[in-house]
Amino acid sequence: MSSKVPSPNLDTDESMPHRPIKSFVLRAGRMGPGQTRAMNDWGPRFLVPYAPQPLDTAAVFGRSAPLIVEIGFGMGDATATIAAALPDTDFLGLEVHGPGVGALLKLIGERSLANVRIVRHDAVDVLEQMIAPASLAGVHVFFPDPWHKLKHHKRRLIQPAFAALLASRLAPGGYLHCATDWQPYAVQMLEVLTAEPALSNTAAHGSDGCAPKPDYRPLTKFEKRGLKLGHGVWDLVFRRV
Repeated sequence: MSSKVPSPNLDTDESMPHRPIKSFVLRAGRMGPGQTRAMNDWGPRFLVPYAPQPLDTAAVFGRSAPLIVEIGFGMGDATATIAAALPDTDFLGLEVHGPGVGALLKLIGERSLANVRIVRHDAVDVLEQMIAPASLAGVHVFFPDPWHKLKHHKRRLIQPAFAALLASRLAPGGYLHCATDWQPYAVQMLEVLTAEPALSNTAAHGSDGCAPKPDYRPLTKFEKRGLKLGHGVWDLVFRRV
């Protein structure tokens, strides 16, 4: 892309408008012993260093296969489950929080997952610098921080500039799958993604524009708990035209 996409990230000082707004807070979470051990044992093989240059995915994964990027995978349970169910697809997880990275590395080791790699860096930089245009089979954004307060909505990940960046990295026919348990954020995401001309809603003819939960996305423990309490979850699935 010819110009820098504004990074949807946290600005901790409103008096410094030149700093990018972050969509996450980099918390100093404590690494458990299992996560630390996994970082040491599996990090050298499955962690990919951030570099401002295109990623050679064939070299990184040792093969050529469809590539799906997951943004903000949390503790990695869904990532590991999907990767295990789709061994012919490669997955690149983007996460900034150390405990989550360690947790996914632990799952990779326990389940012998050869088709997962992790970049511990801001997703905007990775997508801009490391992912070639029209190269992705899919992008997963599951339960991003909804930033409930109105004054924090500018920190939400799914914004027009970011939607355009995601669309540019998807191959024709590639998909973007977002999921949230916060209905106002689902409404905003639906508006933003619908307005992106390079994307088409797979559920455009549905009553609310949301898609049924795809079979490949597992229910999280928090989602199961919420469903028992009557809370909703909204899945949005768009395709690159």
